[in-house]
Amino acid sequence: MIANKKNFREASLHKLRQINPLQAYAKDKKIMAELHRIIKEENARSIMLYLPLSSEVNLSSLITKLRKEKRILYVPFMEGKSFRLVKYRLPLNKKKFGIKEPNNSKQYRKRNIALAIVPIVGVDITLRRIGFGKGMYDRFFEKEKQHIGKVLFVARTLCYSDSLMTHHHDVWGDMLITS
Repeated sequence: MIANKKNFREASLHKLRQINPLQAYAKDKKIMAELHRIIKEENARSIMLYLPLSSEVNLSSLITKLRKEKRILYVPFMEGKSFRLVKYRLPLNKKKFGIKEPNNSKQYRKRNIALAIVPIVGVDITLRRIGFGKGMYDRFFEKEKQHIGKVLFVARTLCYSDSLMTHHHDVWGDMLITS
């Protein structure tokens, strides 16, 4: 099972990295429009987002729009093998793995998260997340799932396995958005 997951992850990352910048921009724009529609439909006030790597959907313009709408945005702040959520605020600093994050903040999440927008490398038949293999999201969700409403997976291109290759601890999504 693990070897298949590892091979699937490598093939999926290769596929995602092959998308040219112009295609990526168009795909991201389409995905962000759908995300914004869902956020408005759900009337989500408190939202967990991520700050993207180059192979992930770039949420920058969505973040700008949501900030103007006075929604409360949280992003991961890495701590050890997992992360905690901090309020999104500028400036952003590049950290481990090239991930950007705000400065360390005492502004911890004090409320439930209505929607969590989570990047994926792929999913299997159970709609469980296959990520980069570090397990950070798995550890976070294991502790915090009861405080999170819906989980929305996003990726520029669907990388899907019709085989079971995830484990019980892998994050389970409520919705998947790709272009």
